[in-house]
Parts: sequence; structure tokens; C-alpha cells
Amino acid sequence: MSSVQNAQPNTASGAGLKRALTTPLLYFFILGDVLGAGVYVLVGQVASDAGGAVWVPLLVALLLALLTASSYAELATKYPKAGGASHYTTKAFGPFAGFIAGFCMLAAGVVSVAALARGFGGDYLSAFVDLPVAGVAVVFLALLAALNARGIQESTRANVVATVIEVGGLLIIVALGGWLLLRGDGDVGRLTQLGTPGENAASAVLSGSVLAYYSFVGFETSVNVAEETRNPRRSYPRALFGALATAGAVYVLVGIAASAAVPTSRLAASSGPLLEVVHAAGGVPPRLFSAIALVAVANGALLTGIMSSRLAFGMARDGLLPSVLTRVLPARRTPWVAIAATTLLAMVLAVTGSVATLASTLVLLLLVVFLMVNIAVLVLRRDTDTGTADHFRTPTVLPVLGAVSCVVLATQVEAEVWWRGLVVLAVGAVLGAISHCAARRKAASTA
Repeated sequence: MSSVQNAQPNTASGAGLKRALTTPLLYFFILGDVLGAGVYVLVGQVASDAGGAVWVPLLVALLLALLTASSYAELATKYPKAGGASHYTTKAFGPFAGFIAGFCMLAAGVVSVAALARGFGGDYLSAFVDLPVAGVAVVFLALLAALNARGIQESTRANVVATVIEVGGLLIIVALGGWLLLRGDGDVGRLTQLGTPGENAASAVLSGSVLAYYSFVGFETSVNVAEETRNPRRSYPRALFGALATAGAVYVLVGIAASAAVPTSRLAASSGPLLEVVHAAGGVPPRLFSAIALVAVANGALLTGIMSSRLAFGMARDGLLPSVLTRVLPARRTPWVAIAATTLLAMVLAVTGSVATLASTLVLLLLVVFLMVNIAVLVLRRDTDTGTADHFRTPTVLPVLGAVSCVVLATQVEAEVWWRGLVVLAVGAVLGAISHCAARRKAASTA
């Protein structure tokens, strides 16, 4: 057992989390989370905002995501703890800020899992069998929780298979787009058409980049398994930047193929834009993409569920949530109470259908977290007494630009979404204040 692992605090069961993730497993973990279900509807939405040159906002979004990813790479290798953003902001700004960051991530994660569970039980599944969405969502979430509790290694191995299927489906789209062009049915001229009748090129790129940025989020969940990664100083930056570069290349190629193969108006009007490419090219059964989409949704829900449970575990260990969430299975050493709690919340949201009213706030909540993380990496440069000495260090300009990018993207969020996001933040602030006051009373009583 390494000295780093020995240095981890004990949980309620007397042991830390098991270091089982290798660089390839972590790479596929991140890639699978980024290449989630969103890509199957993303191209049409971006085309609606940006025009035929879909690849431009996709590329811009990748560059913006890499800025914040560089901050995560430094902090995850300096403080390889399961709490992730919550742990970093607690160290930089205190427990109240840490609670807000953790609460935003936890809210976004639980809502995302619930939304994906409902998506799994919806139209994609109905292509094969017609079942009640709510019932499917509950069973689906229970099965994912069981896999999550079984172990991080088993979960990430399942993710490798699912990620290969997801990437394979996207590569089929790229191949079909190329085939359409070769037979003379496509139009490469659309690849330079940037802007819409209501927006010029610059504003079209910015508004399209906000949507495209959502497709790259998911990399931040990986910091919550840094504690379960072997040699995170070496593995984490390689896996993180490699996965984002791979996802970016696939996204850009898919955007080029879809835009060249299908008219922009048709892409923008479709809720399944990649299926439009399949229909236009022929030769591939449309139901095949329903199956691939189900794999993508399941994989995204699994990985986000892992993140949510590890985040709850880390926040509890930092004293920001009840300590019962730190309990782990003796043999598996997975945080079973945190898994059960986050799964139950996701089930409630999935059954009640309130996910629809919260889903659009996910990007805003994550931008708040990303802003705090980009500032925290600069503040924690002064912390030389704790953390891992030999850690990855990003150039100072990158977190500065990352913070600026979060503010710029937040200005593009609609007012209605802002109001919903502010409600969530207000709830987090109240809970954070209660937690902070309780901690101070406890400290005073033991003094």
C-alpha cells in the first residue's frame, strides 16, 4: 500500500477507497462520460443557433473546456480526494464555499442521473418495447446502483465496453457522411455557413458554444475518483487531456459529417439529428441507433451516479454532510450509503418528472462550480504544507482564462434559467449556513 493511500483519512468503516483505476480505465471513464447521450441531440441544437458550420462552436467549446480542465488536473493531482470541487473550494475559501460547490455539483449530478433514467425509459426504449417510463427508470437506477456498489473497477470495465459502442456509433455517422459526399449527395458549402438570420457570425459562435460546452462537461466528474486512481500524478493529466482531445476530434468530425450530409434546417428541426444522417445515407437500420443511444444513456447515468456518490462521500468526510455517508462496504470498499442516498433522490426526481424543470439549470450550476475551481487553483498555490508535492502544475494564464470563460458563457444563459439556478443556489446557501453554524457549535462545545 502506497504512502499516499496510507495518508488518507479513515472512514467510518476504518478504510479509505480502493486504488483500482489504471490510466486506460480512467481515460475510458472520462471519455465515456463526455461522449454521453447529449451528442445524439447536440448537432441539431448547435446548427439551429450557429448555422451550417457546426464544427466551429464545437471546436471553441473544446478549447474553453480545456482551460478549466487544466485547473482540475492541477488540483486533482495535488489533492487526490473523492470530494473533488467541494474539497478544493473548502481548502481555498472555507467550508461554506465548499458546501456551495459540492451542493451545485451534487444537485447537477442527481438531476442528470434522473433525467438520463427517464431518457432510457422513453422513446429509445419504445423502439423495442413499450413500458411505463417511471417504472423503467426506477428499475434502471436500482441496477446501476448495484453495479456502482459492486466496485469502481467493475463499473469502469463496463464503461469501457459502453464507450467503445458509443464511439463506434459516432464513427458510423462520420463514415456515412463521407459516403454521402463521395456519391455526390452532400454539400460541403454548408461547412462555411456561420450565422443565422437573427444572429451574426460572432454571436452565433458564442451562443452555439454554450450548447456545445454542455457536451464536454463530464470531465469534472473524474476528480471524484482520483482517490481510487493508481499514481494520479501520472495517470490523471494523461487520461483527462487525452479523453478530451479524443472527444473533441470525434465531435468535430460528427459535426462536419452531419452538416455536410443533411441540410441545416433539417438538422435544426430534428430531435434525433444523427438519425437524419442514417436516413439520408441508407444501409444502416435506424433501430441500430436506438440501441446505441440506450447504451450511451446507460453509460452516462452510470458514470454520473459514480460521481454523485463519491462527491457525497467526500463532502461527508469533510464534515459538510452527515457522517453516515462515509460508510463503505467492508469487502468492496465502495461508499454504499452515499450510493443509496443519491440513487433514492434520483428515483424521486425521475418518478415525479420534476427533472424537466431543473435540467436546463445544469450548465449554469456547473459554470458556478468551474468559476470557483479556476479561482481556487490560484489561491491554493500558496498552500505548500499539504497536498502532494510532486503534482501537475498548469500555466497561470489558463485558470485565469478559464474563469473569464465561465463568466462570458454565463452571460449567454437565458434569464428564466438564471432564476431557476438562483433558487437552487439559495437553497444551497441556506443549507450551507446551517451546516456551518452546526460545525461552529460543535467546535465550541468541544473546546
